[in-house]
Amino acid sequence: MPRTFRNQHIRAAMKLDPAVIKLLNLDPETTTVSSAGGGGCSSASTSKITSKLVDGTEKCFFMKTGKGKEAEVMFAGEHASLNAINQAVPSLCPQSFGHGNFSSQPSTSYLVTDFLNLTSRSAAKSTAPSLATKLAQLHTTPAPIPDGYDKPMFGFPVTTCCGDTPQENGYKSSWAEFYAENRLRFILRRAEKSNGSDKELHNLVETTASKVVPRLLSHEHLNGGKGITPVVVHGDLWSGNASVGIIGTKGGDAEDVVYDSSACYAHSEYELGIMKMFGGFGGSFLKEYHELCPKTEPVGEYEDRVKLYELYHHLNHYAMFGGGYRSGAVSIMKNLVKKYGE
Repeated sequence: MPRTFRNQHIRAAMKLDPAVIKLLNLDPETTTVSSAGGGGCSSASTSKITSKLVDGTEKCFFMKTGKGKEAEVMFAGEHASLNAINQAVPSLCPQSFGHGNFSSQPSTSYLVTDFLNLTSRSAAKSTAPSLATKLAQLHTTPAPIPDGYDKPMFGFPVTTCCGDTPQENGYKSSWAEFYAENRLRFILRRAEKSNGSDKELHNLVETTASKVVPRLLSHEHLNGGKGITPVVVHGDLWSGNASVGIIGTKGGDAEDVVYDSSACYAHSEYELGIMKMFGGFGGSFLKEYHELCPKTEPVGEYEDRVKLYELYHHLNHYAMFGGGYRSGAVSIMKNLVKKYGE
């Protein structure tokens, strides 16, 4: 979803809330926070925190703030998402240091991450790993085993938000079941709540979830019956959530980075659905990526799997914005049902 860049015009400095001072262990007398415009969802704003350390150097952080339960849930999800990606590929995204509520205004929530100084694409060093290389590394690193389980699972430990939609990420051992229940049927309920009942859409989603998904995504079908291993995906990787920049204030070269993530443990190809929907990642990107992260077998169904994953984002946009996104979803489903669901 559209987000606000982190190096926007900085306005007048303000005092930082004591809860954030405590979280980051900073000196309030040498720390300021400056507004940096909007922040990725309708109710959030962004700031740059600047603190002078005892050795005379400056340390900068990036902070989002918002009011209400929606912001609280969103920031908790983004905190876990960024750190899941950062743990697998540290140079791919900023680290999150924490989230919570202001002590001076308990109704205001915050998220604090590394400051990300975005630059032009031409500033990226040719020696730095490309976005395709980093994403392939992320997608070939098995997801961690969740607490209380004995193997990697599909899902995520917290609710994450794709745009303004809080996603239900309860763990499932079956990817087909997770995608049918936690994504397609879940977002259908959101769409019906936003736009009213829609018999055609409802029946198409149900047929897709009950027939197409098992046909294309079942464990027994993928990779010759070996299934797939959950990996961390960004979850909202359109071109506006990827750029070139320097993470933190220690200096170094600019390189490809991502942000505003909505992570889960998923099939690697799930990531490609929104990437295809909004474009910005061309054939050379995918060629480089797939050399390092091969297409899942059967390769002949790859395009249809990506379309199936793109479907979720059409439905999500329809749930949030209504209008023309319905037709895109219906078109995808009719094609897939005709091919796999009858």
